[in-house]
Amino acid sequence: MDLLIGIPAFNEETMIGKVLKSLPKRIPGIDRIDILVVDDGSSDRTAAVAKNSGALVLRHIINRGLGGALKTIFAYAGKYRYDLLVTIDADGQHHPADIVKILRPVIDNGKDVVIGTRWKNSLKKKFILRYLINQLANFYTFLLYGIETGDSQSGFRSFSGKAVKKINLSSDGMEVSSEFFREIYRHGLIYDEVPVKLIYTDYSQGKGQRLSNAPNVFFRQFLRLLR
Repeated sequence: MDLLIGIPAFNEETMIGKVLKSLPKRIPGIDRIDILVVDDGSSDRTAAVAKNSGALVLRHIINRGLGGALKTIFAYAGKYRYDLLVTIDADGQHHPADIVKILRPVIDNGKDVVIGTRWKNSLKKKFILRYLINQLANFYTFLLYGIETGDSQSGFRSFSGKAVKKINLSSDGMEVSSEFFREIYRHGLIYDEVPVKLIYTDYSQGKGQRLSNAPNVFFRQFLRLLR
């Protein structure tokens, strides 16, 4: 089986090399692992650092947004017919060892989409406002698509080859995270989630979605539902 690890990145010169270095080189049951970084119009040396770290790099001339970067990752995975796809954030908030954890339900149990959920009890208390916003997004996602999730906004995901072929993203912005659930619902994909370790640093918090932007994200997703 061939695995593509896709990383959307925007001005991640500081962390992208460390993230790439930490990724597993071998995974049981996987014959080949390729790493793709989509540099979403960065103004720093993100692309150069990623190339020097051994990753394949595709670069957007302008900043399209998280959804735009993920669309490029899915297009590449579909074009080259990967059996498995993992998306992981470029800011170092995900533990690379958890890649195996989120792949196992796809490889062993026939799941199509697996989300790595981040919110353990200790983190809920430490980042209470961010957690509450996330819970609101989970509720909103359930209202729109009828799918219960503990972390709709997680960027740590795994997909089967079937899911890669079926999922058709239209959002360019942050609302793409909820759009995945629309695609799960539309195509009857088998969904699961597993708890993963969250490495929240001052850097990763600064790179994440601004809490003040949440209403705009929800509104844009609602408009897409009406189309």
